[in-house]
Amino acid sequence: MLPITRNQAVEYLQSLNQSETDMNHYLATESIMRKLAEKFNEDKEYWGMLGLLHDIDWAITKDNVNEHCVKAEQMLKELNFNQEFIENIQSHCYNNELVPYFIDKRRITKIQHSLTAAETMTGIITAYKLMRGTMEGMEVKGLKKKFKDKKFAEKCDRELVKEIELTGMSLDEFFEISIQAMQNFEAL
Repeated sequence: MLPITRNQAVEYLQSLNQSETDMNHYLATESIMRKLAEKFNEDKEYWGMLGLLHDIDWAITKDNVNEHCVKAEQMLKELNFNQEFIENIQSHCYNNELVPYFIDKRRITKIQHSLTAAETMTGIITAYKLMRGTMEGMEVKGLKKKFKDKKFAEKCDRELVKEIELTGMSLDEFFEISIQAMQNFEAL
């Protein structure tokens, strides 16, 4: 059981002076995670909450990235989330040289690989949407072409997206699910 509702989580995030771009990233990640949970027959509310809160500390750590996901622990504890949820949130910062605290940790579960792939994928799809001018009519074929172009959305680490394959899902299927999710989420 989750200690707070989705609406409470959104209100909490908004209380932290989030940028509209960041809030949309959280909502897009939530949407992809809910679709993945559906595909994997997992708890959509739990997976969605992970997506929504994955960058809970970003508003206070973006100027000091080496603390990203570290500060999240206390914030999530104050909201009464359990240690498993906290570790799943923190996992998207594992093995990242920008966050030395987690440099020796590795993602090992389906949910951790999914969260990392989903939150990274939002950046690639958002860049593609901006280039195209719309999400409408976006297809896997075009997204794959952009994904292979390392100069396109170059800050989005393709290896993190490829972690979805560790769940048994193909990249093509993940692209399709991600496109559908991002076509259906409501941006601010």
